[in-house]
Amino acid sequence: MGHTHSTIARIGGGLSAIACAAVLVFGGASGASAATNAGPAAPAQTQARAGLPRFGQTGDAVLALQQALVAKGFTLVGGVDGVFSPRTRATLRNFQAVVGYQATGVLDRRTARLLGLVPTPVAATSAAVAPTTTTAPAPTTTVAPAPTTTAAPAPATTLAPAPATTIAPVAAATVPPAPAPAPIIWSVEMFPVQGSRGDVVAALQNALIASGIEVFGGADGIFGNATRGAIAKFQSARNLPSTGVLDPGTAIELGLLPRPVLPVTIAVFPVRPACYFIDTWMEARGPDRKHEGVDIIADRGREILAVADGTITRVTTADTAKLSGNALRLTMADGTYFFYAHLDTFAPGIAVGTKVVAGQVIGTVGSTGATTPHLHFEVHPQGGAAVNPYPIVKAIDGCKK
Repeated sequence: MGHTHSTIARIGGGLSAIACAAVLVFGGASGASAATNAGPAAPAQTQARAGLPRFGQTGDAVLALQQALVAKGFTLVGGVDGVFSPRTRATLRNFQAVVGYQATGVLDRRTARLLGLVPTPVAATSAAVAPTTTTAPAPTTTVAPAPTTTAAPAPATTLAPAPATTIAPVAAATVPPAPAPAPIIWSVEMFPVQGSRGDVVAALQNALIASGIEVFGGADGIFGNATRGAIAKFQSARNLPSTGVLDPGTAIELGLLPRPVLPVTIAVFPVRPACYFIDTWMEARGPDRKHEGVDIIADRGREILAVADGTITRVTTADTAKLSGNALRLTMADGTYFFYAHLDTFAPGIAVGTKVVAGQVIGTVGSTGATTPHLHFEVHPQGGAAVNPYPIVKAIDGCKK
């Protein structure tokens, strides 16, 4: 008995009475068993044992993770490059949040299973095969000898083995993919601002990324300085006021809002680049006048082009038109006309009645009747009142900063 107690003490002084009994019954606990009973492994250790890629690693396993995230509809800034970078971790965290998991940015087995990176456990049950039973042969019996009679030996009897029975394995259960988020129906009232969070911000960030603008930190659903800077960069690239604020014009260019149905379309932008313009429709121009056009800012002498086929139906000069300066009217066959003002010069041959084609040079940018060189451009559908020309020229924006 004393030998038994000393054996228990050597195996593990910290074991409970029950654990000690188990040691005695099974012949002692191995080092591996002790490690197993020591408690759950740390997440990084579990991840490593599972063969799953970890932050900072590179290689095929990381490529598979990135491809699975992209296949689920998540944007990966920098593309599928095989590097488990902060961007890959941020995208993994977004995926976990969307499917309702804890957003750790660590690829655990549960997340990997949902991404299709590891197989789903198969529940399989097999019944044990019944053992073959053989009855020992009956011993041969010999009757004591009579004068001439000997009993024949009893035949040996063997029972047939019971048939083996195996239950077919249960088919592996397939985890359905996480449902795609419902599309966002955008409106001006729901535009996010700096400090906003949520799916709308993530949708804005994904639109910026899809347009080729990098959003530092990825589509994390947080409208911070990185998102504001990305918007400003996009606006600058699209010849929009670089405010860093999501406005209707920026939303249209990002594809978040549909382009308005235009009453008139033009074939050619009216000024050769470089140039610049913003929407100033109906802004005040003095105490009793509103701006009914768009001002396209360009250097003096920049060529002005016919936006459509038509006829020059009116020409005025700075001598007689103090407000518009040198100006002309280009009229299409349906009566729609375009008014060009503040020209520096008219192209040779341009006069009332001249037929022109889209793209033909009809004058140059100037400042007659104004203070800064620019083209004042108006659109009058079918000869009626002016309409906002900004979306009409923006649809084929020819300016390059």
